Amino acid sequence: MNKYFSFINKPQFTNEVLAKVAMILLAIFISSLLSGCNKENEPTSLSRILERGYINVGTIFGPTNYHSTADGFEGFEYELAKKYAESLNVELRIIPSYSLDELFIKLNTGEVDVLAAGLSITEKRLQRFRFAPTYQSITQKLVFKQGNIRPREVKDLTGKLMVMTGSSYVENLEKLKQSYNPLNWQETADFDSEELLAKVLNDEIDYTIIDSHSLAINRRYYPEISIGFSIKEPEKLAWMVSKNSQDDLLSSLVEFFGVVHHDGTLLALDDKYYGHIEQFNYVETRTFIKAVSDTLPQYQPLFEKYSQDIDWRLLAAISYQESHWNPKARSYTGVRGMMMLTLNTAKQMGIKSRLDTEQSIQGGAKYFKRMIAKMPDRIPSPDRVWFALASYNIGFGHLNDARIITQQQGGDPDRWVEVKTRLPLLQQKKYYKKTKYGYARGEEPVHYVDNIRRYYDTLTWLDNKAQEEAIALASEAKQLEDELKIAEELLTTGSVETFIFSTEDNSDIDSELSVGSDTDSESKAK
Repeated sequence: MNKYFSFINKPQFTNEVLAKVAMILLAIFISSLLSGCNKENEPTSLSRILERGYINVGTIFGPTNYHSTADGFEGFEYELAKKYAESLNVELRIIPSYSLDELFIKLNTGEVDVLAAGLSITEKRLQRFRFAPTYQSITQKLVFKQGNIRPREVKDLTGKLMVMTGSSYVENLEKLKQSYNPLNWQETADFDSEELLAKVLNDEIDYTIIDSHSLAINRRYYPEISIGFSIKEPEKLAWMVSKNSQDDLLSSLVEFFGVVHHDGTLLALDDKYYGHIEQFNYVETRTFIKAVSDTLPQYQPLFEKYSQDIDWRLLAAISYQESHWNPKARSYTGVRGMMMLTLNTAKQMGIKSRLDTEQSIQGGAKYFKRMIAKMPDRIPSPDRVWFALASYNIGFGHLNDARIITQQQGGDPDRWVEVKTRLPLLQQKKYYKKTKYGYARGEEPVHYVDNIRRYYDTLTWLDNKAQEEAIALASEAKQLEDELKIAEELLTTGSVETFIFSTEDNSDIDSELSVGSDTDSESKAK
């Protein structure tokens, strides 16, 4: 530092020269800074994404978009984004958020290249953003709690309505208000759709609005949620890019969605996340949730014991579909027990008594694993599991007949979504007379697989929720234990005469330890 000052203060450098040098240095610095900013905020383009080797995709946390599981991340939008990144041969970087407004800002600043979050195409959004080709349609449902008075139109809304800030629900409500001025609602950025459903169930609010596909998923866990009416005609969903994005990015999205429409990718994803939940039965869902609480605990250890490399919850779902967890169940066809095994299957699996709960679960698990092993290796997951379930119900031979018909009709015999539309053809003479195994009640395995998938999803959600609550309770207990240890140490050493701590159960009860001497404190601490 001293050398620098001694250098510039030499007589030959006048103040005018020094001022010019300073101006040049400042100009270079500003130019460099602006250059970096411009590069960071330049319009998003496909060429830029390819050059850096990754794409930033913004989405909303939730069951339909993006969420974590024991096996990694899942979600319709997440899997579709992975396919897009793979098609570009770049790395996918997900930027999740709980706020749509936050994602809109990140899209405009270039922090996010594309938004994939189940976004409706609306008039206001079209003014601010550009959209890729549509890939789904949804309706927006106003929902309320079962047992309350059903609102059938906007004029019936007499209670508290709350929706998410930044959602298309707000835009649609604003249009409805033009024809019915008394309409009022509250907007929140603190709660997502699922949390608002919970508020409806807890009587904290009277109504909320949710997309039809999100509602279909959540009604498996919250069957008391009922539909009042649709607030708008079906809307198209599409990915979003910024208004000033380059055309090459939008062109690549047009090409990508053309491919996934044509090759069945969209159809398969739609079936994976929504294909088995189109129908909702309130009584059935309530009955299942009650059985999970009252009946399952006595059999869960056996499902866990014999599931091995299969998710025990899937095995339990199969058993519920078969017998409703009744060890003495039997049908007119002669199948019996928890897993409803035929006499022949029981013998093949080495089971002596089908009415013995443990033997039945052991035999059912072994037979199901055999069905999975029979599936060709080229069939991907989870399709091979759905095929195995269909085989468990209708037999491997009949399933193969349906796969052959699928191939003959130009479909993909390795995709469950395509084969399940051909299984009912096994009931029609013009089809089954040409098959190897003949007639079969082909509609049954379709309903069978859909039911098990619904039970499995619900059971997984309930089990995960129970685990989260157990972890939270264990954390609270550990915290209390640590506080008690600190209190014991302080009282033992005589560092304090009184130690006060409060419980966390909202009871506002304080526990107080008082001591009069070091001896007393040591005694009471012990």
